[in-house]
Amino acid sequence: MKEADIALTPIPQADGTIKNRPVVLLRELPPYQDFLVCGISTQLHQEVVGFDDVISPGDPDFFGSGLRAKSLIRLGFLAVLPRNQLIGSIGVISSERHERLLITLSNYLLSH
Repeated sequence: MKEADIALTPIPQADGTIKNRPVVLLRELPPYQDFLVCGISTQLHQEVVGFDDVISPGDPDFFGSGLRAKSLIRLGFLAVLPRNQLIGSIGVISSERHERLLITLSNYLLSH
């Protein structure tokens, strides 16, 4: 797996159950090659405008993403996961979207 991949990983839900959910692999981190990831949700009402990123069926990279429906890439839902917690890759986002996510997150971190 590599940066910009969309992978499945077990994530605890609000009700305490654990479900396999998609995440974007934002950046591989030293020294153990863990990944900084952000969650993906179909709960579009949770969007933080100007921060989160919506990926839709009309987007050029949607088909290759492996997602089934319009989804929200949630930059506010971050985690660092070891590779062995990632079940596998289901797709990939474009390099442009990946870079946009990193820039948005970086700018937010630098300005606060």
